[in-house]
Amino acid sequence: MSPVEQIPRTWHGACAGCLRRSWLLSELSGPLDYCARERGRLIELLALADRDLLKAVAGRRACELLNRYERLQVGAPERSLDAATVCRHIDGYPHSLSGPAAPHMLEVAGGVERLAKLTAVPVVAIVGSRAASDYGMETARSLARGLTASGVTVTSGITDGITVAVHAGALDANGASIAVMGGGLGVSCPARRRSLYERITRHGCAVSELPRDCSGRRWGQLASERIVVELAQLTVLVEAHDTPGELAAASMARALGRTLAATPGRVSSPLARGPHALLMDGASLIQGPQDVLELLQAPDRSSPGVQPGGAPHAGNVPAAGIPRELQAILERVGSGSDTPEKLARAGANPAEILLALSELELLGLLGRGDGGRYLLRQPWLPAFAPAER
Repeated sequence: MSPVEQIPRTWHGACAGCLRRSWLLSELSGPLDYCARERGRLIELLALADRDLLKAVAGRRACELLNRYERLQVGAPERSLDAATVCRHIDGYPHSLSGPAAPHMLEVAGGVERLAKLTAVPVVAIVGSRAASDYGMETARSLARGLTASGVTVTSGITDGITVAVHAGALDANGASIAVMGGGLGVSCPARRRSLYERITRHGCAVSELPRDCSGRRWGQLASERIVVELAQLTVLVEAHDTPGELAAASMARALGRTLAATPGRVSSPLARGPHALLMDGASLIQGPQDVLELLQAPDRSSPGVQPGGAPHAGNVPAAGIPRELQAILERVGSGSDTPEKLARAGANPAEILLALSELELLGLLGRGDGGRYLLRQPWLPAFAPAER
């Protein structure tokens, strides 16, 4: 028998050349993982043509892999029950993925048609630390919720911290998001995120440039950040340490010429140093969804999916205003009096405080953080017109 290898027949849609590229990346995972110690070097390698990439990183295996690559055959198209493939040579591939290091193909859970619809409207990448604070998580979730409610598609990875909050926020608004995986769709989702992954793919999409059974190792996770950024017209950094690792997505956005923005954080928090460094370096300030819509040229709201007036809330903020007493509690929580005990020190009746906090929770304006602390679920809301009792 001739040593002919076959790409899994469950893949379909992408052309033979792009499927070979995905196979090649999987085979070169070891060398690429080594090269991933320098992110810039990894991105440079991913911009190379297949044979040049082989020569650059395959080492002693170059001849063997080249022989296997040339003999690789693509099986007859056969639709997978849970995923499909699309490549840059086929209609439906996101037009924004056109840079020199962009993926040649994507495997899509949720459907190629759905991906095309999600990328036909403005797309915003929301990124940040895996070890985000309660404040950062709620900020990212509320931002994603507000943007989704306004017809914007949000995208992020799916690991921990900010990425999880982004997809949860989109789901809060009964909307869809795009999750970019660091490995193959069959193996890269952490078990603790399986439930979230299933909810995402029921309404939105999960995508990967690697074969289903390729873990992607460390390099795949780093490479997936470039897909997140390149899918979007605008990248928002919520919380991150001021380190090259946590600012990698922002650096990629800047290198690609994408609009870069950041949300302000608490000046005493190390997780605010990353966004604050970007803001000092010229990134746009984001206080809420409305700021993002304006950066997306929101005054021209005739584009598909962006609702006129792009409200910063996700359907759970009372349009007619809230009572003065509740507004006062919100302001105190936002100023740091985030427990019933701290609020009571101002002289208010403890029973009334607990009743007000419960009411604000029901309205969706407050949430609980670690240690029973209260968090503003939408910290950038403008002052409400106070209602009379």
